[in-house]
Amino acid sequence: MEEKLRQKPSNIIKIVLFGPESTGKTTLSKLLANHYKTEWVPEYAREYLQNKWDLEQKTCEPHDLVPIAIGQISLENELSKKATDLLICDTDILETMVYSQTYYGNFVDPILEEAAMANTYNLYLLTSIDIPWEKDDLRDRPEQRQEMFKAFENALINYNRSYVLLTGDTINRFKKVVKIIDELLDRRLK
Repeated sequence: MEEKLRQKPSNIIKIVLFGPESTGKTTLSKLLANHYKTEWVPEYAREYLQNKWDLEQKTCEPHDLVPIAIGQISLENELSKKATDLLICDTDILETMVYSQTYYGNFVDPILEEAAMANTYNLYLLTSIDIPWEKDDLRDRPEQRQEMFKAFENALINYNRSYVLLTGDTINRFKKVVKIIDELLDRRLK
């Protein structure tokens, strides 16, 4: 695996918000990081693809996925050093892999897949599609939300990732996650 796609060793708990676009991952990531006074890793793809859109009016293409994954891991590794006992990740490389599969006819660059399988997290939080869709320059499949959700859920199941399904509004999701993270932190201290 390319060194640029490898997580650096860390003793902190890493939580990933995972799911289709416009399901509240970023909002919840920020709330959790603020609550726990720690770092959150933004979704590198949004910055990368927004810049591409602004310059060329083009969306994501298959050759963009490995650079996006490298940018994501670079951010995660950098912010892991600054985090307290916990790091909140707005996404991970497995999510990039799901987008590759769904947008490009099941194509996944082997380098991307190897990295997605090698990098580890303590827990995935799968965000449901039961909140309203918010349009922006990059979001493009509001009519396929259910299919996209199933693709994300299937990835977690197929790759044996521990996850919790989050439904309801932001406040209910937040309360549920705080209980889960508190338990993880308590177990770690014992």
